[in-house]
Amino acid sequence: MLNILSALIGLFTLILMIPAVFPLLGALNWLLVPVALFGAFIGMLSAKNGGRNFCLIVAAFGALRLFLGGGIL
Repeated sequence: MLNILSALIGLFTLILMIPAVFPLLGALNWLLVPVALFGAFIGMLSAKNGGRNFCLIVAAFGALRLFLGGGIL
């Protein structure tokens, strides 16, 4: 159950991260990366690793976008 919840949090975060790849909306990732990490924490409590790994990939994508944009753009 927690694995499914973690995957849903990751999917929700990924959908909200789509507009954040456009210029001047990258600061939205400052809010979305912690949400994805929270989903990974929920996934750690599960016996399976799928939801946790998905949330970690989403968080890494958001962190990469922040790094490329200098933390602001």
